[in-house]
Amino acid sequence: MAAGEFEGGKPLNGLLNALAQDTFHGHPGITEELLRSQLYPEVPPEEFRPFLAKMRGILKSIASADMDFNQLEAFLTAQTKKQGGITSDQAAVISKFWKSHKTKIRESLMNQSRWNSGLRGLSWRVDGKSQSRHSAQIHTPVAIIELELGKYGQESEFLCLEFDEVKVNQILKTLSEVEESISTLISQPN
Repeated sequence: MAAGEFEGGKPLNGLLNALAQDTFHGHPGITEELLRSQLYPEVPPEEFRPFLAKMRGILKSIASADMDFNQLEAFLTAQTKKQGGITSDQAAVISKFWKSHKTKIRESLMNQSRWNSGLRGLSWRVDGKSQSRHSAQIHTPVAIIELELGKYGQESEFLCLEFDEVKVNQILKTLSEVEESISTLISQPN
């Protein structure tokens, strides 16, 4: 295999995009043969396979370490100096790819790692109560909170909560206690 066969930014960027789609974004079906025929048609399968494995490994290493740009540069420099590593041009393409895709890949990995539902949205408002069994409660303020909950890849569920002034004050007191506990834990020496 000639070193120049795997040079060129566009095919490598396309390969990295396809690997990211397959590995991190849950779009399976991107086969080795499809990638080779579309991006590197002149490279025989037996030479493409190790190159693909190397790029997949590099991309997984970068993503699993959630590398910042200084770590990325150090990692890629080490890869260029290693026997059977990557070229400087390939390192530049990988660096550019990571800089533009880091946030989406990280977000996708975070979503995939959640077992429970997460908070997707929250909205709230304060209304005046217009109906009640007791006339004294009419026109009293009521806090209404709507939570949007959901798991990655599933539809959201909505939870609507209604609090009177007493309940709001209890929640605020509890939140203050939690904040105080966190502050105490943070300020303690190790």
